[in-house]
Amino acid sequence: MGVTYFLSANLARVCFSTFGRWKVEGREAVPPRGRLIVVANHQSNADPPVVSAAIRRRVWFVGKKELFRNPISALVLNAWGIHPVARNGRDAEGLRWILGMLEQEQAVAIFPEGTRSPRGMRVANRGVAFIAMKSQATILPVAITGTEKVHAMWRVPFPFCRIHVRIGEPFSLPLIEGKLDDAIMDSLTQMIMMRVAALLPEEYRGVYGNVTSRPSA
Repeated sequence: MGVTYFLSANLARVCFSTFGRWKVEGREAVPPRGRLIVVANHQSNADPPVVSAAIRRRVWFVGKKELFRNPISALVLNAWGIHPVARNGRDAEGLRWILGMLEQEQAVAIFPEGTRSPRGMRVANRGVAFIAMKSQATILPVAITGTEKVHAMWRVPFPFCRIHVRIGEPFSLPLIEGKLDDAIMDSLTQMIMMRVAALLPEEYRGVYGNVTSRPSA
């Protein structure tokens, strides 16, 4: 599976460079080892291969269970090591899988919006904050633009558009003692998503528009 992943990631880089205008900023900020949560905005089905191509480290993904209903899609997704989870984030088995991968010092990518948001970021699920607090993993914010123009799956290897990835500085959530109620979890989730939004142009920020821009790493 590891060989398949790295061959696919390299092929994705070739495709994005050949059939699109491909730019990545901030690769030097990616921690080379240790538990890592890659948090990105989500615009299209092209986003996972874009993240894989941009980050030169093995990244594991989760995908909504509906994507696995098609046998051909399931074969591809399994080959990439993508784990099926419920779209609403209420998936105990999926949560255990993510925490288990982080416990093994792996990098796991999460799209906290839970669905594609090509017209601007929408409110994220609290699950990303829970996972970050539970695992105490480092968080790497990643902003993606351009993939909203890649509508069909066959277009992923042939994007024919500008794709820009900005990788921000890694950070960790503060340690909080006591019960983590809904208000605290909402605040932590917003803290994470604002880091992503700060890397995006204003027109992509959606509900997280009230944020000051940050340079990429």
